[in-house]
Amino acid sequence: MSTPRQVEPPTEDLARLAALHGVATSYSPSPGRTVAASATAVTRALAAVGVAADTPEAVRAALAAREEELRERLLPPTVVGWSGGTPDALDALPAGTLLRITTEQGEIRDVIDRLPPGVHRLTATAPDGRTADAHLIIAPPRLPAHPGRSYGLLVQLYSLLSRRSWGMGDLGDLAELTSWAGRALGAGFVQVNPLHAAVPGAVPGAPTDPSPYRPSSRRFPDPVHLRVEDVPEYAYLPDREALRPLLERADRLRASVLEKGALIDRDAVWELKRAALELVCEVPLGPGRDAAYRDYLAEQGQALEDHATWYALAEVHGSDWHQWPTALRDPRSAETAHARRELTDRVDFHRRLAWLTDTQLTAAQRAAREAGMPVGIVHDLAVGVHPGGADAWAQQDHFAAGMSVGAPPDAFNARGQDWGLPPWRPDRLAESGYEPFRALLQALFRYAGALRIDHVMGLFRLWWVPLGEAPTEGTYVHYDAEAMLAVLVLEAWRAGAVVIGEDLGTVEPGVREALRERGVLGTSVLWFERDWEGDGQPLPPDRWRADCLATATTHDLPPTAARLTGEHVELRDSLGLLTRPLEEERAEASADTAEWLALLTRLDLLHGTAGGPDPSSEEAEIQAVHRFLLQTPARMIGIWLPDGVGDRRPQNLPGTWDQYPNWRLPVADTEGRPVTLEQLAASARLRALVEVLRPSP
Repeated sequence: MSTPRQVEPPTEDLARLAALHGVATSYSPSPGRTVAASATAVTRALAAVGVAADTPEAVRAALAAREEELRERLLPPTVVGWSGGTPDALDALPAGTLLRITTEQGEIRDVIDRLPPGVHRLTATAPDGRTADAHLIIAPPRLPAHPGRSYGLLVQLYSLLSRRSWGMGDLGDLAELTSWAGRALGAGFVQVNPLHAAVPGAVPGAPTDPSPYRPSSRRFPDPVHLRVEDVPEYAYLPDREALRPLLERADRLRASVLEKGALIDRDAVWELKRAALELVCEVPLGPGRDAAYRDYLAEQGQALEDHATWYALAEVHGSDWHQWPTALRDPRSAETAHARRELTDRVDFHRRLAWLTDTQLTAAQRAAREAGMPVGIVHDLAVGVHPGGADAWAQQDHFAAGMSVGAPPDAFNARGQDWGLPPWRPDRLAESGYEPFRALLQALFRYAGALRIDHVMGLFRLWWVPLGEAPTEGTYVHYDAEAMLAVLVLEAWRAGAVVIGEDLGTVEPGVREALRERGVLGTSVLWFERDWEGDGQPLPPDRWRADCLATATTHDLPPTAARLTGEHVELRDSLGLLTRPLEEERAEASADTAEWLALLTRLDLLHGTAGGPDPSSEEAEIQAVHRFLLQTPARMIGIWLPDGVGDRRPQNLPGTWDQYPNWRLPVADTEGRPVTLEQLAASARLRALVEVLRPSP
């Protein structure tokens, strides 16, 4: 048992100041239990949003200043309204206040009624002469309705190798998978891991962090996923012989994974692709392609310029901008502008890669829709970015210096978690009209039929951990959830896209209700769906929520075969991850599985079919699990693609770093043999599982 923290609670004045800046002074790790945040955690969180509170005198001065600011201001920096209603902030204006609204389209209006959805500019002039300017976000009340019930496949793209990929799955494989799944299987979507741009190794030769959830940039995609042969200029290379050694190495790299048991080596893949793409990018663009590229540059503007500049500078100075020469740490300095000019060719190379990746992502979504998928590709938005990466460098003003995102201690992890991701500052988001969040969503919705938001609770609050402190020494900082949701709904509405929130684990009261009200789907995983407020037994299918994506597992959990057999317990034991004796863990896992199998049996879902597997077999049990999901009212049902071939290895094992090959395993069969995309398409076992979910003709 851990020793209780001895903390100095915030004083009354500090608590009042914290509340006025959205900084929590306590949290509830479980119902009926409240834990105080330390005064140090609160003080450091306030410092990260520009509020000095390190002495009693500073606290009193900051409190007085904040109270006066709130008392005197006419409008908050961002005003949120929903179509058909009046924003609360406007109801609070003095009688006789005049409004002037400049819409996104450039129209001038003086009334709030019937404003189109968008991000407008608002000026208020009070009778006493005070004026205020604000961003005005008007969003539809809800997201568009999900286009009917559908099922789909969930896969980590890097793990899906075909006979054409270069050692890891790529966007050509994604287009093939979606086209096949839509046409041959009747699938409605394919969900993939985040495809955000990664942080290269800290120094040349150092390995890249393989986790797709700690990227350099969330706004721009990673060119490692490019199918080089699908770049149009590839066909016009003047010297094809220069490519021959690269293609031969790519063949060997693919074979090492598929035939020799090697792990996926993202860095080796990127080394080959970068060399090939440097040759391809020397081929002049045709007039139409050049015009399309220029359009992309104009659309992405300064953000793309910064992104490409960071990668060019990282090639020279390493991938942590905090270690660069002082002047280059400022993206707007004269020295950075000079370095950008000096590195013009490399900057343009990285701009070109972003464009090429964007075009292949768009093509993959187009292939999905042409294959009849009502949703298409579900992309994944990571909760944050690497502190040394491109986004953190380019958007420094929007990130809270000295802070990292994590999770507080709870019943499952007494030490809490530190994810190493800098959080956005709520105040700077509001001052900018949530521009970074809007731009991020707009970029992803260019090629997403739906967006899964990892840790969607982060739209409401995040656990901030001061750098250098244990995760237990953090505190929650609140965001304007109404504004964050309005931006999300607005941009998804513009794109006609579905939004899925990953809301697993401890969720603050009211969060799921707020998300459901705006049409955001939740995430329900079978093994976690129990009657927690009653007898704790597995939740019958008719008691599941409808507004969700229902699955049997995720990338962070054991594949279904491993859970059914208990192999996930043995794996964790072999790595020294168990916190209790092995026999206790085995017994609990076995009892958990037995309760679910008993429910499946009572519902007559655990049965064989003519020519199908033995009802007592693991394959039959996996099919029964998915029959159960079909009986729930869930609007979307996902099959973890490795479950279709009996894979037993999790893609990621939380709590491990180098003890387990996280994010480096190809999809494999029951014996651990890698399975190619072509073999998946021919798999009788996968087709039999899919037939469980396909609607009857």
